[in-house]
Amino acid sequence: MRLQSSPVPSVLLPLLLLPLLLGLCSGTSFPSNINIGGLFPTGSHEYEVFRFALAQHQDVPKLVPQVDMVDTGSSFAMTYAFCSQFSKGVYAIMGLYDRRTVNMLMSFCGSLHVCFVTPSFPVQTNNQFVLQLRPQLQEPLMALLEHFYWTKFVYMYSSDSGLSVLQRILDTAAEHSWQVTSVNLDTLTEAAFIKLLTDLDYKKDFQIIIDCELERLNSILNLIAAQRRNLKNYHYILANLGFMDLNMTEFQKLGPNVTGFQLMNRSDPAVEKINQDWLDFDSKDLKLARRRLKYTGALTYDGVSVMATAFQNLRRQRIDISRRGNAGECLANPPAPWGQGIDIQRALQQVRLEGLTGWVQFDERGHRTNYTLNVMELTHIGPRKIGYWNERRGYVNTAVYKPVVEEFHGLQNRTYIVTTILEAPYMMLRKNHEQFEGNERYEGYCAELAAEIAKHVGFVYRLELVGDGKYGARDSETKMWNGMVGELVYGKADVAVAPLTITLVREQVIDFTKPFMSLGISIMIKKPTKSKPGVFSFLDPLAYEIWMCIVFAYIGVSVVLFLVSRFSPYEWQGDDSDDEDETLPSSASRRALPTSSSELSPGYSQNQNQNQNQQKDKETPEYTNDFGIFNSLWFSLGAFMQQGCDISPRSLSGRIVGGVWWFFTLIIISSYTANLAAFLTVERMVSPIESAEDLAKQTEIAYGTLDGGSTKEFFRRSKIAVFEKMWSYMRSADPTVFVKNTNEGVIRVRKSKGKYAYLLESSMNEYIEQRKPCDTMKVGGNLDSKGYGVATPKGSALSVSVCLPGRPVYLSVVMSSVVLVLLQTCLFLLLQSPEY
Repeated sequence: MRLQSSPVPSVLLPLLLLPLLLGLCSGTSFPSNINIGGLFPTGSHEYEVFRFALAQHQDVPKLVPQVDMVDTGSSFAMTYAFCSQFSKGVYAIMGLYDRRTVNMLMSFCGSLHVCFVTPSFPVQTNNQFVLQLRPQLQEPLMALLEHFYWTKFVYMYSSDSGLSVLQRILDTAAEHSWQVTSVNLDTLTEAAFIKLLTDLDYKKDFQIIIDCELERLNSILNLIAAQRRNLKNYHYILANLGFMDLNMTEFQKLGPNVTGFQLMNRSDPAVEKINQDWLDFDSKDLKLARRRLKYTGALTYDGVSVMATAFQNLRRQRIDISRRGNAGECLANPPAPWGQGIDIQRALQQVRLEGLTGWVQFDERGHRTNYTLNVMELTHIGPRKIGYWNERRGYVNTAVYKPVVEEFHGLQNRTYIVTTILEAPYMMLRKNHEQFEGNERYEGYCAELAAEIAKHVGFVYRLELVGDGKYGARDSETKMWNGMVGELVYGKADVAVAPLTITLVREQVIDFTKPFMSLGISIMIKKPTKSKPGVFSFLDPLAYEIWMCIVFAYIGVSVVLFLVSRFSPYEWQGDDSDDEDETLPSSASRRALPTSSSELSPGYSQNQNQNQNQQKDKETPEYTNDFGIFNSLWFSLGAFMQQGCDISPRSLSGRIVGGVWWFFTLIIISSYTANLAAFLTVERMVSPIESAEDLAKQTEIAYGTLDGGSTKEFFRRSKIAVFEKMWSYMRSADPTVFVKNTNEGVIRVRKSKGKYAYLLESSMNEYIEQRKPCDTMKVGGNLDSKGYGVATPKGSALSVSVCLPGRPVYLSVVMSSVVLVLLQTCLFLLLQSPEY
């Protein structure tokens, strides 16, 4: 029996062919090549990674790039490039934008329903067609500020990405009473930024946030490092997602505390593999070797992965995304949105994948969500992870800090720079220093001290003279330190061994040892000319006041003796007629006899009357007193000159007055005689200045200090009336009274013929006074009390071994060694040099 095939009814044939036709139609509706637009700056790292990522994703559908190299900061150029790519039929665009073009791009994307995937800085927007690959930093940064308990800090930002973060910081600062100083980096020139760094150092604003793009941040860190400041007190938070992409080699040497964020996990094997493929990509055509992927490149790579995954999902779902109608008109009015753009946007937004930057996921607004950031810090061996942040748990600290042990790692592995200054007797060049090299060229107290410190601590050092020849002071305008202090602050030297005065201002920026010498500010003047004996030099043994007292005492005693003799009856004595005829009558005790011829009348009667009167006078006795006023003065003068007198008092009161006067003259004449010989044989030096008060009260003698030293700072900051008056004079003096170095000040004192006084440390003053030509002298006492110390930068490894105050035994050993060496040196110089 043979089977016969029956023909298929014509009614069932269309039903059998319908699934086949539907499959063919659906298979041809989804394109095998997807045009992807690209808007990148010329030669950008993101463009190169975009090419690399497209080469890595060769699955169906294949992504075909349509790239325009454009200035992302030009609105016109970006508009033209965007419309050009849209007219070519791209399904999505990937690229970068600028703060000047971001609003324009968002407007086009929202109106035309074209998706724009970007690794640029995130912006606050509800435009769902802009997918922002870069995570936002507001929440991680705020969590870090709370972790470090920052309440006063400086926020430096770029206008591109920092405005939204600044707004969040200011809102939080208002709630928690934070003190925030905001600085827009786009408005600062390089000189203005350097001045800003100086102001921050002066105000002690040591907590700083820097928020800007990677290239700008690198240049800022290099500029800070170029200032060679000591950054050990500073703490920087770098609000950037590429902490390990930064070049902080020079910045690290200054010892700052640096915290930042890292988006890529470079220790992940998958990330390392892709990074190695990137380094090998087109390596034959490159003149220079590629650098490893930056975090912006990793975001670009993840963006291509998101696009490839989204279009693969659309193909599997057999969704029609063909371009039809007038969708190619970019500038149509009203705009004609692309109907299939919504489907592509949803597909991109629904992508979930593990990329180079961690978990990639977007929310309904196109922002990155559910991401994790590693928190990094900079150590002496490089970056290390100290924690992480995510949306669920916030900041989690994972670092384990070990206590710092007082060990001096690597002191023997480098040569330390010891800055110093030529200042006898602390640091001097040997007479034959040309025949020596290195540290052997120098001698002096500080040279021996540096050698002993290096010997006990155990490090190799090299002595170098300070470049500007100054000790160190802060410039009032630039706020920059100069001299040896500046070299320590800015990292040009490791330790300063010199007669460097310990002051409060210097201790704020550098570390000091305990003083190795105590001293104070003193006054140096030229020795006055020696005065020879003159005509009235016999008056020198007694002061002017004493001579005046002697004169008044002489007159007073003479008057008292006259009065006492006048009132005492024992000083009066009577005379008989014989004596009266032989002696002249005294004008003070006798009655005057008539001698004029007019008083004598001829005649007997008159002679008779006269005889009668004379007979009566003979019957009445006359009394005399030897101590008249002139005799009293003569008696006192004779007693004072130790020559005696022919009269002497008879009364007890007169003898008491005379005895007291004799005792007084005995003491005075004995003292005068004892000092007269010394005053006539020894030449006296008369100093016009004896103290700081004498200097302040006059203007004939100029006075000044070392420019840029602690003595000048002492007068500038002093609140004592005398020193304020002296500083006011020195500051306004013309010509200037400040000198560049001590030697210049000493020369000025010697050549000014007593018209200039130099204010300097007492130890230096005493040393110069004892040196030939011995024409200077120290006058008065010290104006203050201070000391010299060895200095190192703040936080230096040498600070632990040299500058810690808890090492008195170590310092005493060093100082004892130095003293022994210097005693031997002094004895040798005393025997060899005629100047000692």
